[in-house]
Amino acid sequence: QVQLVESGGGLVQTGGSLRLSCVASGRTFSNLIMGWFRQAPGKEREFVAAINWGGISTRYMDSVRGRFTISRDNSKSTVYLQMDSLKPEDTAVYSCAARSDPAVTSAPGSYDYWGQGTQVVVSS
Repeated sequence: QVQLVESGGGLVQTGGSLRLSCVASGRTFSNLIMGWFRQAPGKEREFVAAINWGGISTRYMDSVRGRFTISRDNSKSTVYLQMDSLKPEDTAVYSCAARSDPAVTSAPGSYDYWGQGTQVVVSS
């Protein structure tokens, strides 16, 4: 079992930045593929970014590529999402997720463990 706890959400103005963190416990973190997803009110959950075990391979949704950066620190069992140039359409609950299979995938159903989420609100 893996427990995931997110932090770092909040209210920010358009063009601002936030850094989300997700701390994992319960399994060897360096063996996990980590992903970030978001869900806005009335919308489906959508993939944001994912990173492989060693942090070398990453994947992003098109609308955040170049603005968001996913990274990980295996010594701290933590994955980060640096979000820059934020837009009102980035407003959502952001959740981190983990999977043990090695593919860096964007499909929510392929992730085994989920955090509770942290709210991000971008004001216009």
